[in-house]
Amino acid sequence: MGRALAGAFLDAGLRTTVWNRTPGRDRELLDRGAAGAASVAEAVAASEVTVVCVVNYDAADAVLRQDEVATALKGRTVVNLTADTPARARDTADWAAAHGVRYLDGAIMTPTTTIGTDEAVFLHSGPADLYGELAAIREALGGTHTHLGEEVGRAAAYDIALLDIFWTATAGYAHALAVARAEGVTASELAPFAQGIGAILPPLFAETAADVDSGTYSGEGNPLTSAVSSMAHIVHVSEAHGIDAGLMRAAEGMARRAIGLGHGQDGFSRVTEVIGRR
Repeated sequence: MGRALAGAFLDAGLRTTVWNRTPGRDRELLDRGAAGAASVAEAVAASEVTVVCVVNYDAADAVLRQDEVATALKGRTVVNLTADTPARARDTADWAAAHGVRYLDGAIMTPTTTIGTDEAVFLHSGPADLYGELAAIREALGGTHTHLGEEVGRAAAYDIALLDIFWTATAGYAHALAVARAEGVTASELAPFAQGIGAILPPLFAETAADVDSGTYSGEGNPLTSAVSSMAHIVHVSEAHGIDAGLMRAAEGMARRAIGLGHGQDGFSRVTEVIGRR
């Protein structure tokens, strides 16, 4: 992703200096006109804005939290597009403020192939004035950019919640394909019908969000007592074939917990409130 970001800056004609933790991995960028830096401090000193994108905040801290780097960054701007938790984003923002570094946090919600195109999606949080100053950076990266507010952890919070949807859904699909195959149905045979299930979800997301925000948790048409019955069927078929049903057992367990608390006639959205209780 870091190479994709730097490549987009080069394509946009922005003067770009690169540094990579693994020597040699920046060769393609250097061949395209990027300037190479021998150290992190040299890289950050080359520009008013430094964009960081590594595997997690442990890696980002190892890059940024060096005395010579902090000195070079003083008075400059860091845009951190590394994925991690909201708490880590806030901690890094505190570190930046203590060292006189302007800081904007962000999250990239689309694959490397979208960077620099209209399909890219970026989320940002932090000082609104700083976000406004970085229009050239956003334009070079392409796609849509959304400033989610000045609370610096909000971009990471959105990222975590959206990735929760993605990986839970992907895990569910992988499990479904395993169950289908055990029953003699190929993945290709199931796929068109799976896409039909997928098409149901966008309006359901909107309805569920309204339900949760209003606290209604409507079970009209599909109460929890009905939902757990179908979940139990999935568990039974899975385990009859020796397939781990942990994913569905977890979902069924959340639903049965809500039923046990007297919410059997509510919809599955009630689970949001139940598992969020402290």
